[in-house]
Amino acid sequence: MKQNALLLFLTLFTLGLSAQQFTHQDTLRGSITPERAWWDLKFYHLNIEVQPDNKFISGSNLIRYQVLDAQKVLQIDLQPPLRIDKVTQDGESLVVISKGNAHFVQLKKKQRKGEFNEIVVHYSGHPKEAENAPWDGGFSWKKDSNGKHFVATSCQGIGASVWWPNKDHMYDEVDSMAISVKVPKGLMDVSNGRLRKVDKATNTYHWFVANPINNYGVNVNIGDYVHFGEKYLGEKGLLDMDYYVLRDNLEKARKHFKQASMTMRAFEYWFGPYPFYEDSYKLVEVPYLGMEHQSSVTYGNHYQNGYLGGDLSGSGWGLEFDYIIIHESGHEWFANNITYKDIADMWVHEGFTCYSENLFLDYHFGTKAAEDYVIGLRKNVRNNIPIIGHYGVNQEGSGDMYYKGANMLHTIRQLVDDDVKWRGILRGINKDFYHQTVTSEQIEKYLIDETGIDLSSIFDEYLRTTMIPEFEYSIAGNTLKFRYKKVVAGFNMPLQIYIDGQDHWLTPKAEWQSQTFKGDLSTFEVDRNFYVDLIQER
Repeated sequence: MKQNALLLFLTLFTLGLSAQQFTHQDTLRGSITPERAWWDLKFYHLNIEVQPDNKFISGSNLIRYQVLDAQKVLQIDLQPPLRIDKVTQDGESLVVISKGNAHFVQLKKKQRKGEFNEIVVHYSGHPKEAENAPWDGGFSWKKDSNGKHFVATSCQGIGASVWWPNKDHMYDEVDSMAISVKVPKGLMDVSNGRLRKVDKATNTYHWFVANPINNYGVNVNIGDYVHFGEKYLGEKGLLDMDYYVLRDNLEKARKHFKQASMTMRAFEYWFGPYPFYEDSYKLVEVPYLGMEHQSSVTYGNHYQNGYLGGDLSGSGWGLEFDYIIIHESGHEWFANNITYKDIADMWVHEGFTCYSENLFLDYHFGTKAAEDYVIGLRKNVRNNIPIIGHYGVNQEGSGDMYYKGANMLHTIRQLVDDDVKWRGILRGINKDFYHQTVTSEQIEKYLIDETGIDLSSIFDEYLRTTMIPEFEYSIAGNTLKFRYKKVVAGFNMPLQIYIDGQDHWLTPKAEWQSQTFKGDLSTFEVDRNFYVDLIQER
């Protein structure tokens, strides 16, 4: 795959979204329906058998919930060609009315507010096969170089219901989860959380997740794995860092995965403690590029630096780290610790995590390297559709959420103009929204409150339009004439400039302004760290 494969995919994908017509199925998938709203998820036990020879899965999911409002119809999601075989409550079979991917369970038991109840959903079938994982989602049925099965799941966007029955909406994360996976002899399953036991008679692996987990973060990875690990002394004590790789890749992984502890040092510095000490941290080799599965980060970048060996920034600094290790691990803070309620706000995951690559460089290679990298990413911005998508229909916005989002955050750092304060704000986000689902508006308000700067028009400009501010100016003698173009109403973001090497601050608006300086305006330049386009009038 070429270096720009991700960019091409995101461009084609978001162009398709811009012309999309939404359906009732989109609403059933993307909204908090009445059949979802009345019950609160507490616990899952996903118990399945995976048969790679037949590309077949079967099993059940026990769903424990608390009643918030006494209702009798409960929505569970599962996508064809998988089928629900039966649903039971207290051992009694229930009627299920299916509408596409949404299945409405008709409960018999009286549901009393505050009580805890369970249903068990039994299912089976040949799940959707991922053709371009992780972007399209499903099961990846591959084999390793020794001819052994090499299988993995990925499902962001398309939804976890592509391979297991669940409440497939991000607003309600399950509090904890057990995952039991039976696989053929000679193979191992690696899933989220900690391995509690292995039933050797059936070759079933039992994992337990102690923390809340978003549904697309749940994963199954099956292969001829070998394990090694380390103890990392972090901000909350000793953290188990475990690595599962194909047998033939053990030695190269021992060297290459040293970047994992480097990543942990940088991100705990900038973002605060790793959010899942109780569940450990894992890197797991998979037959696709990689994904941010919680406490089970998947890796497929072929033990090389960059993004498939290339530098997305063109600055050279992208070749100083393995993109997948750093980026997907960054998602443990932004995606897994702090999770969007609606995929329309996916920039909260991708904007901050793309920005985390910049902060990794800042920590290990210095601020200039970080600036070079994030500024270099601007060339990838397409400005095809807004970063924030449509709410309630499971639609994400533009792929610009990565590079444009990162540069917006980098610009806000300049406005704060105090790295101690900025670091405190980033750590504060992860503390104050610890293990929560959030909206973009919540994150925007938090940044406005904590920075003490009215960033509202900045968020509207970069997140809700396809525009980049244009700083238009002209110079006549010692007078600088300037204004903003292509901006939302009220946009007046301060801008740092340099004249004779001395810094000054301007507050441009949509209307022309003039300011006289003592220095030589032939030396005039705008600080490159502000994400604006420059237009000089002649």
